[in-house]
Amino acid sequence: MLQGLESFFRQPLGELVGVLQQFTFSSLVDVLLVALIFYGFLRLFQGTQAVALLRGILLVVLGLGLAATRFTALGWLVRNSLPMLLVAIPVIFQPELRRALERLGRTAQMLGRAGRENVAERVIYEVVLAAEDLAHERTGALIVLEGDTGLEEHIESGERVSATVSARLLATIFYPGTPLHDGAVIIRGDQIVAAGCVLPLTVRSLSDSSLGTRHRAAVGITEQNDALAVVVSEETGIISVARSGRIARHLDSQQLRRILRAFYRPRRLFPNGLNS
Repeated sequence: MLQGLESFFRQPLGELVGVLQQFTFSSLVDVLLVALIFYGFLRLFQGTQAVALLRGILLVVLGLGLAATRFTALGWLVRNSLPMLLVAIPVIFQPELRRALERLGRTAQMLGRAGRENVAERVIYEVVLAAEDLAHERTGALIVLEGDTGLEEHIESGERVSATVSARLLATIFYPGTPLHDGAVIIRGDQIVAAGCVLPLTVRSLSDSSLGTRHRAAVGITEQNDALAVVVSEETGIISVARSGRIARHLDSQQLRRILRAFYRPRRLFPNGLNS
């Protein structure tokens, strides 16, 4: 029996020693590059539901792969299932893949950086002033600032406005009883391009179950692109900001101003502390 166990472990051990003997510096670089690719791939999906789903798929594939080396029929099934899996993955991860490709392909030339810097301070001033007034009156609002990725498909769902950003106009649009107050306002540059827009709702569960449709729409639109959404709660008057599928709440005017300035900075990083 001992001889049987020894022969059982000797073959894999011998294969491992053979692999290590052939391991060179270029092999190390090769392994590190593959690891870096996987790390970057996982970073693109960080903070989304896809992470848990991806872990599950990897565990299943790993388990089946190990089992397939010992069982002929199972190995045949795994090999023939791979083409179907390659087709299924883009379908399952469509929103995440779309966002990842947009991040890689963003050119940051929509407005021009100089133009953005010229209009940024005035837009920030008007949006912060509007958010303060709406929060004080407890008037619900959802304001979306377009980033480098266009929001034309969502603009088409609302009413074209094409007016210069002003706190007074934003207050008028969101005043209860007006036809457009339930939808979102989309700002491009220093222009309110549309109001009453319908946005996609996130399918993720948010940390606070009291968050309503406006907050879910704010997270939903920022999951798909690089826009930033400012939300004023109708029930509490709390100001929130959503970005990259995450949301920060209980913001005052100074915090909101800092976040908006960070948004308009060239190739800005999302400020720390904005977690869903």
